[in-house]
Amino acid sequence: MDTIGALDALESTRAIRRFTADPIPLDDLNRMLFAATRAPSGSNRQPFRLVVLRDGQRAVQAKELLQNTFRAGWDQKRTKDGHDKAQDGTPRARMAAAMQHFVDHFDQIPVVVLACITPRHGDLIDGASVYPACQNLLIAARSLGYGGVLTGWHLGVEDELKSVCEIPDAVRVAAVIPLGVPAGRHGPVRRRPLPDLVFDDGWGESASWIVDPPGTRFTG
Repeated sequence: MDTIGALDALESTRAIRRFTADPIPLDDLNRMLFAATRAPSGSNRQPFRLVVLRDGQRAVQAKELLQNTFRAGWDQKRTKDGHDKAQDGTPRARMAAAMQHFVDHFDQIPVVVLACITPRHGDLIDGASVYPACQNLLIAARSLGYGGVLTGWHLGVEDELKSVCEIPDAVRVAAVIPLGVPAGRHGPVRRRPLPDLVFDDGWGESASWIVDPPGTRFTG
């Protein structure tokens, strides 16, 4: 697969929810996970652990458990947020179709990573010691031609998931990250304009140097 540089990866990493059936070679998977473990953490303690689910007995059970709760979560969100009424061909409809495919085929995703952490402080501080590793993992996957998405619909079955994977009681599963070969393609992504998000010398203060690159496309 074609590899790309860090800035290109940062600017084009989409949330990938549709994957081919192709496996991830172990050398590439190892490289992604090595990149994840290079992430910073509070006091450099690295309190996170990454549980990799591929095709073992526990992985099969865990993926089935996750698929059921992800499907239930999407069913609720689809109705609540009106995704089931989106007009065909619109970005909203395309997103809904991708989400439906995601939950219907979750058990077939080649690799699912459980990002775990042993909490010591409040959620905000603890997150600073696990989510940089999650982002490193996604950027490394993009750089190597793969894709993934950070999800949190596991919370309703976290205890069962921990039991299946023999994760200690004191440990929390902070995120579930599916990884694979994208069935679609990556970016460039659409986001809000830079001046909406970046201020100079004070809240709400813009500046002439805060500009988006030429050709940037924005979210609606």
